[in-house]
Amino acid sequence: MNSIVKHVMIFFVIVSLTLVPVAVALAQGQTEDESASPGKMTFDLILVRPFGILATLLGSAAFIVSLPFSAMGGDIEPAYEKMVVAPAAYTFSRPLGSF
Repeated sequence: MNSIVKHVMIFFVIVSLTLVPVAVALAQGQTEDESASPGKMTFDLILVRPFGILATLLGSAAFIVSLPFSAMGGDIEPAYEKMVVAPAAYTFSRPLGSF
């Protein structure tokens, strides 16, 4: 069982490292008035959105862990914006295929 988990994690790391440059290249090539192609929409739906959901969940967990320290420093709202709102907006608010 442990070997399977290890292989799955290695697979996801390799896929992530391979697809990040592709995502950056796609994002740089699109202008404001250019409509998203079906390929970009599929790439966004299958690969980018799940990572956005993961980033939202991890950011929320990090925010909860950092909440006492943010409260002591009086920085709750900026921490919430950066850790929770920004990843959620990137994942759920932007049009499909628009980077």
